[in-house]
Formats: sequence, C-alpha cells, structure tokens
Amino acid sequence: MNSRTLIVLIMTFFSMAALPAKLYAGDDIVDKISAALKSANASKISDYFYSSVNLEVGEIDGSYSKKQAEMIMSDFLKKEPVKSFEIKHQGSSDDGSKYIIGNYKTVDKVYRVYILLKKQNDIYLIHHLQFEND
Repeated sequence: MNSRTLIVLIMTFFSMAALPAKLYAGDDIVDKISAALKSANASKISDYFYSSVNLEVGEIDGSYSKKQAEMIMSDFLKKEPVKSFEIKHQGSSDDGSKYIIGNYKTVDKVYRVYILLKKQNDIYLIHHLQFEND
C-alpha cells in the first residue's frame, strides 16, 4: 500500500468517526434541558432559549424575550415545584427541528410539556415551550 492510499484511508476513517457526533449533536441539548427541568432551574433553562420564545405556562400565552421568559418560568417553577420530569417522546422533523414531549410532575399535578427546538448557528435553541395540564 502506498503512502497516498494510506493517507486517504486515514482521512476517510476520521471523517466517518466524526459523523455520528455531528448527527447526534442535538441529543446533548435534550439531556441538558431535561436536567434543567428536573432541577427546576429557570436560569439554566433560559440558557437554551432563543432570543424570543413562544411560551404557554398556566394563564400565560405569548411570545416573550429571553429574559421575560426566564422570569415567567421562575415564577411558575416556584409555584409548581418539580417532583419529577420524564421525557416520554422526542424526535425531529423534516425541517431539522427537534421536539421533546415529557411529563412534569408536581406533588398534586402532572403537566404535559412540549418543547420545540430549532437550529440557530449550529446550536439547537428552544423556540416554543408549553406546559399543559394533563
């Protein structure tokens, strides 16, 4: 085997090894958002907000700036302390968006949570977050 063939094989190997990381890069964000919800950390959740977020939480329903959405989430999480959060389903759509559906449980309530993530500059960010009484 000549050196040129060896170089091509090595480059092919490394490019294929990096492929799964690129394909699944969005899965890491799902884990981080899930952890932030489990810890009821509004500040950490807002780290993953787009600059404006469609938010449906309790009586609140609208589009808010990242900072406003963080304050709304903080109030909600204080009023409805988390007992557990569990992802029930996740996936992606043809346009590259990702979604998460989960259950946010408090002592006496269960909320169905819908999260829509869209890619912005190679990073998935929350564009829509909804807590619905289950």
